[in-house]
Amino acid sequence: MYTVAQLIGGVWGAGGEAGELVVRDPTDGTPVTSAPVATADEVGKAVAAARGVAADWADTSPAERAAALHRAADAVAEAADELARATTAEMGKPLADARGGVEAGVATLRQYAELAPARGGRTLHGDPAALDFMAPQPRGVVAVITPWNDPVAVACGLLGAALVTGNVVLHKPSERTPATGWLLARALDSVLPAGVLSLLTGGPETGAALAAAEVDVVAHVGSTATGRAIASAAATTGAKALLENGGSDPLVVDADVDPIWAAAQAAQGAFANAGQICVAVERIYVHRDLAEDFVTALVDRAAALRVGPGRAPDTELGPLVDRRHRDQVHGQVTAAVADGARIRVGGALPDGPGAFYPATVVDNCRHDMSLVREETFGPVAPVVVVDSFSEALRCAADSPYGLAATVLTGSMSHAQRAWRELPVGTVKVNAVFGGAPAGAAHPRRASGQGFGYGPELLDEFTAVKAVHIEAPGGGHW
Repeated sequence: MYTVAQLIGGVWGAGGEAGELVVRDPTDGTPVTSAPVATADEVGKAVAAARGVAADWADTSPAERAAALHRAADAVAEAADELARATTAEMGKPLADARGGVEAGVATLRQYAELAPARGGRTLHGDPAALDFMAPQPRGVVAVITPWNDPVAVACGLLGAALVTGNVVLHKPSERTPATGWLLARALDSVLPAGVLSLLTGGPETGAALAAAEVDVVAHVGSTATGRAIASAAATTGAKALLENGGSDPLVVDADVDPIWAAAQAAQGAFANAGQICVAVERIYVHRDLAEDFVTALVDRAAALRVGPGRAPDTELGPLVDRRHRDQVHGQVTAAVADGARIRVGGALPDGPGAFYPATVVDNCRHDMSLVREETFGPVAPVVVVDSFSEALRCAADSPYGLAATVLTGSMSHAQRAWRELPVGTVKVNAVFGGAPAGAAHPRRASGQGFGYGPELLDEFTAVKAVHIEAPGGGHW
């Protein structure tokens, strides 16, 4: 059982007057974490404490901040096993996958430690007797609200970029993974100056109080509904909102690809982390010429996945984060069936404890079904049959979301059409996951705003100031 403490103004154990929340293991329902719930008053005190140290941290040299972030990466690497075990216990991710998330977080911290000192402003060419330049400066106090599905990797990106650019940070991890956030904060706090990082735990009320506080940036990764509420709050306070919200990412399967290979790609995209990935495959548009072979192979892939507790070494499909979320996923599947879709495998609530849900393939789907239109965030692969690549692109583009999309095709002209025409932040061709390090993109529509990754994230946490200096009296220095 993890007993979480908050970190406010450099003091562990502060706050929590609103009681506690309990997190249960999604494998069997046993309690694994107890965490305090921060009140709005405690959030205000944390913001005030952060303001008190903001100037000193902003005045620290970029090289010193980068060195501190390298030490933070070392500390997180030392705590990797404990962080992975906590992630698995709280949200069910298979342990190897959880370790991969920690490793990704460490790599991101090191990346920002290397990049930040090399990024700066620029000199302008004006009057030769004057000096003109543009200088990036820290924005000040940053609120970071992170999700439960990959809690270490996502948090390390936002925390690392905000801290290394000279901001102080108030971090609220998801109420479903507070122990993971607490262990991460302990590792970071052990090597950072006191007060530059605070940890606030709690549910939606705590998050709403933080988003409405007098901070300079609110950075959020999570659901579209929460992202919109944060944007509304930030519009009132004047804070910058940096948002990666939900998505319903399409997979287009062209007529000229191997259906067995395409099914393997689809299975990886739809079932990894039980479908609980921001850029998971949520809807599939497959050409009629290979649809049946593709669906048969996808069903075989789904049926062959090893289901079990995340802590078991051979588990490929762990539980969903909790039963409430499982009920939402199952509700979308049953609604689609009632509307004419057909379950080819899975789609039934298993007996026994926990929040397990089987890998599910649903065909006979239509583009207008809620299972296809809305974000599911579970191990469900809805298949829509199309008659042309153009029809598949039209359907893929017709969405309230705009996070990412994948296209499987042997045609370079189709690949070029896809990346040009699809209104999403990331387009992947012939691979559902992957990409070069440091990639960054702008999500579109309901999926958010601003860069959430890559070197450009450093710019999101700074404000550029234009400076013009002349000698007094119009003379020369």
